[in-house]
Amino acid sequence: MLGIDPKAARYAWTAALVVLALLIIYLIRETLIVFVIALLLAYLLYPLMDLIDRRLPSKTRTPALAITFILTIGFIALFGLFIGSVVTTQATNLATEAPVFLERLSQAPPPPAQQGVTSLASRAKGVLEAQIRQHYGEIVSSIPRLTLRILSASRNLIYIIIIPILSFFILKDGRSIRDSFLDLFGSGRAEARETLDSVHTLLLQYMRALLFLCCATFISLSIVLSAMDVPYAMLLAAIAFPLEFIPLVGPLAAAAIIIVVSIVTGYAHVWWVFAYLGIYRMFQDYYLSPHLMSQGVQLHPLMIIFGVFAGGEIGGAAGIFLSVPVLALIRLLYHHRFRRRNSERAVALNM
Repeated sequence: MLGIDPKAARYAWTAALVVLALLIIYLIRETLIVFVIALLLAYLLYPLMDLIDRRLPSKTRTPALAITFILTIGFIALFGLFIGSVVTTQATNLATEAPVFLERLSQAPPPPAQQGVTSLASRAKGVLEAQIRQHYGEIVSSIPRLTLRILSASRNLIYIIIIPILSFFILKDGRSIRDSFLDLFGSGRAEARETLDSVHTLLLQYMRALLFLCCATFISLSIVLSAMDVPYAMLLAAIAFPLEFIPLVGPLAAAAIIIVVSIVTGYAHVWWVFAYLGIYRMFQDYYLSPHLMSQGVQLHPLMIIFGVFAGGEIGGAAGIFLSVPVLALIRLLYHHRFRRRNSERAVALNM
């Protein structure tokens, strides 16, 4: 009666609801990030829990889940007992001696210009030393501010307790949550279940590969840097371990920290550190990571770079961490939708 096309009205309402949903997601993004991190932690623990659950006669997952958390906490405690003390000692020594190292480096004369061809590592080392000398005062004055920022960020330590609790409930009630979600699709339940199974497999493969990459990085750095007699080798390996979880930015930050600490502490063979980090990064990017990651998880480097920057703008460090799995999920859902359209067209043509 008013001349409004019902079909156009439905499209308009759908677009408005989508925009409203995106706005709500953006407003509660910090809470969603916490739940997503808990979900990824659950996927990290799921293989162990599933293995234990298959060998227990219990009809519920609670015993297997309790054993999984006990074993995980025990492993972390055992790891901290043997490695944590060394890392803590090295961190304390570095924090105490850092001003002395910086003062010594700022007063040291710049190295003489080398004749002939200079290696890339030597040039990079010279540039870093020059930057440290130039900004020595800023670096020293920023140490108290950095300490205050760390203390102010300690309020987020509550998430260390909340995230495992959320992961516990996700693992405990994951099947019932999945079934309740599938009931919303009615006749499309089979297709939705197939998509969820693919998402489940993708996240399992991604978290498994990420954990192996982090462990490989820690083991390799701790062994090689200790063999090269790099100062604070275990501490540097321990710093690189969690940074490996952050795509693109984390490994670069770990390499920068290792090189800067080597230079500041006066390590004589920094160019060997350059060479090792470059060789290991090529080995990881071109062999280890493609071998661990399935085809469904792999993304084009341009997409990863875009996702890292976009995730950083939206959610900071957590957004960077979640950028790759989110892009992989979008890619997976697109391919499922594209495949379903092709099957529908094939059915229509055969009729």
